[in-house]
Amino acid sequence: MEPVPELACPIAPVVDLVFSRWTTPILWTLNEYGRQRFVELERRIGTITPKVLTQRLRQLERDGLVTRTYHPEVPPRVEYEISELGRSLAPIFHNLAEWSKNNLVKVDEARTRYDDR
Repeated sequence: MEPVPELACPIAPVVDLVFSRWTTPILWTLNEYGRQRFVELERRIGTITPKVLTQRLRQLERDGLVTRTYHPEVPPRVEYEISELGRSLAPIFHNLAEWSKNNLVKVDEARTRYDDR
């Protein structure tokens, strides 16, 4: 019988959900800086296109990780904020940031050793 991927690695669905190309920087930015307008978020992330940012924000809103608030003003104002569910990922982000700080140099060294063989 073929193993079910989700059972072989129970975190695989979470990795697919949270750690895709642009999802992590969006969630990180909203967690670090709080409520953001689209342009602020785009500026903080840097290299993301407006189209991709729109797609990712819609998906994150659909997944319950981000909330979108529309203010019917002239001109209309829309703000994005990490939800409580999204905020529950903060300890994971913190742990990964610590791991990165402590270990990325080791990863680079390992790659260099491997490539030099």
